[in-house]
Amino acid sequence: MRKSINNFRKESLNYHSQFPSGKIQISPTKKYSSQRDLSLAYSPGVAEPCKEIAKCPKNVYKYTSKGNLVAVITNGSAVLGLGNIGALASKPVMEGKALLFKIFSGIDVFDIEIEESDPEKFISVVKAIAPTFGGINLEDIKSPEAFEIERRLKSELSIPVMHDDQHGTAIISGAALLNAVTYVRKNIHEIKMVVCGAGSAAISCTRTYKKLGVKAENILMFDSKGLLHYSRNDLNEEKKEFSVNSSVLSLEEALKNSDVFIGLSTGGKLTPNMLISMEKDPIVFAMANPDPEIDYNLAIKIRPDVIIATGRSDYPNQVNNVLGFPYIFRGALDVHASIINDEMKLAAVYAIASLAKEPVPEQVNIVYNKKNISFGKEYIIPKPFDNRLITRVAPAVAKAAMDSGVARNPILDWKIYQEKLLDRMGYESKMLRMIHNRARTNPKIVVFCDGEEYDILKSVQILSEEGIVSIPIVLGNEDRIRHIIHKNNLDIESIKIVDPEKEKYRIQIEKYAQILWERRNRKGLTKYDAKIRMRTNDHFGAMMVDQGEADAVITGYSRSFSLSLRPLLEVIGKTDSTHKTAGMMILLTKRGPLFLADTAVIPNPTSEELARIAIMASCVVKGFDIEPHIAMLSFQNFSSNSRTSSKVSKTVSFLHKKYPDLIVDGELQPDFALNEFLLASKFPFSKLVKKRANIFIFPNLESGNLTYKFIRGLGEIQTIGPVLLGMKKPAHVMQIQSSIEEIVNLATLSVIDAQIRKN
Repeated sequence: MRKSINNFRKESLNYHSQFPSGKIQISPTKKYSSQRDLSLAYSPGVAEPCKEIAKCPKNVYKYTSKGNLVAVITNGSAVLGLGNIGALASKPVMEGKALLFKIFSGIDVFDIEIEESDPEKFISVVKAIAPTFGGINLEDIKSPEAFEIERRLKSELSIPVMHDDQHGTAIISGAALLNAVTYVRKNIHEIKMVVCGAGSAAISCTRTYKKLGVKAENILMFDSKGLLHYSRNDLNEEKKEFSVNSSVLSLEEALKNSDVFIGLSTGGKLTPNMLISMEKDPIVFAMANPDPEIDYNLAIKIRPDVIIATGRSDYPNQVNNVLGFPYIFRGALDVHASIINDEMKLAAVYAIASLAKEPVPEQVNIVYNKKNISFGKEYIIPKPFDNRLITRVAPAVAKAAMDSGVARNPILDWKIYQEKLLDRMGYESKMLRMIHNRARTNPKIVVFCDGEEYDILKSVQILSEEGIVSIPIVLGNEDRIRHIIHKNNLDIESIKIVDPEKEKYRIQIEKYAQILWERRNRKGLTKYDAKIRMRTNDHFGAMMVDQGEADAVITGYSRSFSLSLRPLLEVIGKTDSTHKTAGMMILLTKRGPLFLADTAVIPNPTSEELARIAIMASCVVKGFDIEPHIAMLSFQNFSSNSRTSSKVSKTVSFLHKKYPDLIVDGELQPDFALNEFLLASKFPFSKLVKKRANIFIFPNLESGNLTYKFIRGLGEIQTIGPVLLGMKKPAHVMQIQSSIEEIVNLATLSVIDAQIRKN
């Protein structure tokens, strides 16, 4: 365990320090390649927008990035889990918050760490730099100073200001409270609530609950010294708001016959006896991190009727601020709001609560490996990977800003606005997060044939730590493998090393060889040759999957694709309906995932084979809950005067006739297939007009493989694959000398492949 912690520490430090250091950077948004570009960007061209802003200050939103720029500001006085570590040490956390803003809502962020503990001076600094930004997210500032800092900045600045530590948790847990109360059919005006914790988050949460209908006289709040009671003389103004005159003094007494427990304190505060004493259908929000006030599994064991939410991602109902702040600021920025007011925050609460009651898209079910997620005890708030959040919460906040009179740039067309919101999503990273999250829901046993390679073993460590692979099996010389693990201080406790050359695997070799011989003896394979082959890693690993001793096999790191593929075909083979296997690459781009086939297997596919490749690729894409839009590629557009284009044209005609509902067209050049506007202007009759192509079928292996290799060589787009299409069981061949990231991604996809087949 200690070794694992040390390795994670080392991994974290390496993650942050590798070039370029940190997690965020500034990228140009305009052309800058020519002298003319530079003269427009700076002198003398820059003078023109400056003059326009000087004449009319609101033009700053038109000519600069202010409208999509948020400052994440802290003094590092209350960093979650670390305490008062100071401004400088808090910078990695602020960069992390900046990253979340960008990937979930497309908002750019400058993180600003201010070395100042005096509230008055801190406020002065923030006010002085505020003109740069469209909004300010205050972060990790200790209470009670945080209350005054936020109050003053909200009243003295004309841009949105929000202390997420206070309001983020309040908004998400408020939505959860509304739905929990609804589910158990209780009246929010009558519930009795006990709040354990009295910091800035607890006070902000409880204020929100009051706005939602919880009566002040039904709330008892405790800090580390006990009940907030009238008789106490150590309460600040914020705590006095919740002080009561009650004979109940202990948390244990307060919880008897109560309906709701709100925990924003420390682990273990809610004991089993306290939970047992609560009313029927108790609602428990144990939000202390990483250890909740009561363990989730213990709570549901002793009170099966409990609805419980925590701050942890490994349990249902995670109260995660990422459900709120990216979209709240998105909506506020898009209408140039002057403030984030109560109306906007409550609009976010109701939007999040309402979304949890809607039917859940299949993509969300897939990510969390559930057949049908629906509103109930284990789903009272949406999942972080729900793409609908940005199109529900941001518009609700924007509309509330308009209705409450604080919007300076009202939205006129809500449909167009929703489309723009989706365009802001960081699809390239979101898709990868969804794949990894889905794989973690049901990890599998994966065989790695190239076990003597450091990159394979490092990938195995990552996959094990991430909970994607339950048992990693690595094949190769055991002494060499253990030497690499020891030399590089790798921590892979669950690893299983198999060396087919060792005597102890003789019986297994005999068994595998007999199976292979019986299948291939009429193809010239002798028993002797079968035994020789079964001592090779690729054949042995493939047979482990074939015989159900593992769920998936990965190979190809140290040998060519064709040499690595042959053993998989000999042992596992193609599905009965497959004429030939094919290879498909997944590119994770800003416009969404793109699927390229065949990039690996068939040198010069016939028209019939191209059709099969298209159908196989579309099935995989549907598995990600993405509608297939297939472009059949050629070096000519809708011209059949060459052998290649004629072949593609014949394929398209067949698919149109056989699968009339399938969105497929060609023959198309790649630039037309990728540019929907260019396609619509030149070929308005195409089935792909107004549909973004996401599957690209190449006419031959050379064009597909060269295109993929060229893109991979640029190193600017993440790739997964090649994914083998048409295999009987999960078996995949990586590109030779794949990077650790590529190995992890392909192995993750192989786990999902196994999940789908078993379902």
